[in-house]
Amino acid sequence: MDITVANLRRGQKGIIKDFEPETLPIKLLELGCLPGNEVELLHIAPLKDPLYINVNGSHIAIRRSVASQIELIVVEDSVAR
Repeated sequence: MDITVANLRRGQKGIIKDFEPETLPIKLLELGCLPGNEVELLHIAPLKDPLYINVNGSHIAIRRSVASQIELIVVEDSVAR
């Protein structure tokens, strides 16, 4: 199973590995959601959607459905307390 942004726990970080560019909104690409960039899951909304992430210093809220399309290589497996 591939790890995606939607699979991260709060505080985990990963490097964007792959995604289908036509499935992501252009705004996410402009904000730095590109292969090789680091992503950190900051917060999950009470109803599990949206997810709040940090990409290159930009805090972004994205839907879980979009987050599940962004594959990652997990680089830090710590959980925020």
